[in-house]
Amino acid sequence: MRVALIAGLMAASLAFPAYAQDAAAGEKVFTVCRACHQIGPGAKNGIGPELNGVVGRKAGSVEGYNYSPANKNSGLTWTPEELNTYLENPQGVVHGTKMAFAGVKDATQRKNLIAYLAQFGPDGQKKTQ
Repeated sequence: MRVALIAGLMAASLAFPAYAQDAAAGEKVFTVCRACHQIGPGAKNGIGPELNGVVGRKAGSVEGYNYSPANKNSGLTWTPEELNTYLENPQGVVHGTKMAFAGVKDATQRKNLIAYLAQFGPDGQKKTQ
């Protein structure tokens, strides 16, 4: 029993660090997002909502952005796991989203992108480590 518990805890601990990837590489991946989204100090809504504080934020909740009903009513919270799934195939996760983006198919690029996004708090400042 104890061996099974330890094995389970080890397996669970391996899943989380996968999201602690290379934020600098994620910034490069973010260049494809910049056409529609801003992040950092002074970020504003554009074609898409600004992404400050997106990790942990409820979907469809940025003040002043006109979301699709599908996104606004999705009930999602942007955890790293949910973002990973969404960024792979936005239309597959939120049917009817306005986000006309095919997705980031490479898992490592998605993880790096999420690490980059996670650096920014709701105020646009990078969080202190």
